[in-house]
Amino acid sequence: MRIAVNTRLLLPGKLEGIGWFAHESLQRIVRAHPEHEFLFLFDRPYNGRFIYGSNVTPVVVPPPTRHPLLYRIWFGWMVPNVLRRHRADLFVSPDGFLSLRTDVPQLPVIHDLNFEHHPGDLPGAYGRYYRSFFPRFAKKAARIVTVSDFSKQDIVARYGIAPERIDVVHNGIGDVFSPLPEAEQAEVRAGLTGGAPYFVCVGSLHPRKNIARLLQAFDRFAEGHPDARLVIVGEAFWWDDRMKAAWRTMRHTGRVLFTGRLEQQALRRTLGSARALAFVSYFEGFGIPVAEAMRCAVPVIAARATSLPEVAGDAAVYCDPFDVADIARAMERIWTDGALRAHLAAAGPERAARFTWDRTAEGLWASIERVLSTGR
Repeated sequence: MRIAVNTRLLLPGKLEGIGWFAHESLQRIVRAHPEHEFLFLFDRPYNGRFIYGSNVTPVVVPPPTRHPLLYRIWFGWMVPNVLRRHRADLFVSPDGFLSLRTDVPQLPVIHDLNFEHHPGDLPGAYGRYYRSFFPRFAKKAARIVTVSDFSKQDIVARYGIAPERIDVVHNGIGDVFSPLPEAEQAEVRAGLTGGAPYFVCVGSLHPRKNIARLLQAFDRFAEGHPDARLVIVGEAFWWDDRMKAAWRTMRHTGRVLFTGRLEQQALRRTLGSARALAFVSYFEGFGIPVAEAMRCAVPVIAARATSLPEVAGDAAVYCDPFDVADIARAMERIWTDGALRAHLAAAGPERAARFTWDRTAEGLWASIERVLSTGR
């Protein structure tokens, strides 16, 4: 069979959550199934590290998809032409975007519907595109893959898709993530915060990551803990008005460090040396940093919202992501209670063991096989 895949998010040095999902699952699928041919559709010159086997044919399909208008051109006109020219049997899209102008069966991975619940979190043109096209993508799809039971139920309720057409395939965790020896933790803290203990938050500075309220909560918490620091790891996509307002009113900005994006080894060291992860995003389809922290035996503060309780189970302290005081209370509790931190550090790796990229790849392949064999 000839399986075409949307690989436009396989960008060297710029893999975010969906990009990691594509990279980790596709490399395993390609290598496990040499009997099939894979067409990888890139929207710009590609990096050879993403051509995982001799059964992959890379196809560059212009133009680069940097704006909703270009999404319409790429998925609406360019992709159908490529699928027809190469006689593809299936189109797999790890970021959920589909073409409405082809009869080739399509399998999207729709990670979450944040744009439906919080439309103000995206710039206008992007939000309008998502809310206009994703309901149609969901109906066009032969099947749908999503990354949590929460997202599955959300897609069923919001778009009226039959639950038996949706497969849940959890995200995995990179093998690089594991507990750090205490001596290495001390070394990392010495270089990062001058030896001070810190909370870490991992995630792009997107509104739904709730960094503005986290900053406000840390400012309250820090009043009684002069040794505490907050390290924020992630790319600044939108430094919006909420972030600016929170930063202006903070008294302890000197104790907050922004590292920007980190490669996985550096992320593992930074995450694994923290006293706790503070992940208070108010909307997540999965929440990979929570699972990564648990794998590193780092205690977790998580929002009691969307998929996060499904991922963390009893291996986290929860808070209301919309209540700054409650976030600060969770920070106080986990900072001062050594027995609680020890319990969470022990529970985390056991909980995280269920989330592996091997399982992700197997689950995605099972969905692909079902569509190839039945068309649905």
